[in-house]
Amino acid sequence: MVRVVLGISYNGQAYQGWQSQLSGLTVQDKLEKALGKFTAQPVSTLCAGRTDSGVHALMQVVHFDTERERDAHSWVRGTNANLPRDIAVQWAVLTTREFHCRACATSRRYAYVLLESPVRPSVEVGRVGWTFRPLNLDAMRQAADILLGEHDFTSFRASACQALTPIKTMLDISLHRRGAYWRIEFEANAFLHHMIRNIMGCLVQIGQGVKPPEWMAEVLAARDRNAAAPTFSPDGLYFLGPRYDAKWAMPERTPAYDGLP
Repeated sequence: MVRVVLGISYNGQAYQGWQSQLSGLTVQDKLEKALGKFTAQPVSTLCAGRTDSGVHALMQVVHFDTERERDAHSWVRGTNANLPRDIAVQWAVLTTREFHCRACATSRRYAYVLLESPVRPSVEVGRVGWTFRPLNLDAMRQAADILLGEHDFTSFRASACQALTPIKTMLDISLHRRGAYWRIEFEANAFLHHMIRNIMGCLVQIGQGVKPPEWMAEVLAARDRNAAAPTFSPDGLYFLGPRYDAKWAMPERTPAYDGLP
C-alpha cells in the first residue's frame, strides 16, 4: 500500500465546489472518477482545503492510498488523460502513510484577483472579482494589518461554517497592483467558511472610501457577521495551496502561481 499525494489545479466555474455531491458536478467527483479509470478500482481522496462553488485552485493537495504501483510521472499523465480540460494534476509525490495532506499543513494560502475598471470584465469573467470604483492602496493596507495575528474571526464567518473554533491566526496579507488588476494574498493557519470573501467585502469598501481603515477593527471586535460587509464574489478567489514542513518534500507552488496578475 502506497500513499499518493497529488497537486491539482482547476478552474472552478463549472463546478459546485470541491466536495463530492450527489450531482457529481464537483471537482472531487471528477478527480475520483478519473483516478478510478486509471487504476481500475475505486479511489477515495482527502483534500487539504475545500473550496466553494466558483472558486479556483492553483495547488489543491490531495492524498489517497492505493495498491497500484505507478511512478510519480505516470500518476500525473494517467490521471490527466481522464480529467476534463479545466482540471489538471500538476505533480505527484509517493510518500508514507504518516503524511496527511490536511493535518500536516502548517498554513494555507489564498489569492484574490480583483479588476478595477469602470467596465465589467469580459474575457476574464468568472476568473476575477470586479470593482468599478477606484481603490486606495494605503487605506486597504492599514485595514489588512489590523487582521494580522491571532483573532476571533466570527465577524467574517459564514453561518454554515463547521469549524470547531473561530479563532485563527492570520500570518500575512499582501496587496499588489499590476495595471488594472489587484492581487491580495492571504496566509493563515486555517480559514473559516467564506472568511476571505467576507474580508474582501470589507477591504473593498475601505478602499473605495465608504468606510475608514479603523472600521476593520470595529468589525473584528464585534464578533458578529452582521457587522461586516456583504460576502464578495467567489470569481477571483484562488486556493494557492498549503505549506508543509520541508521533511515532506512537497512542492510549494505550481507554474500557474506566478501567472496570475
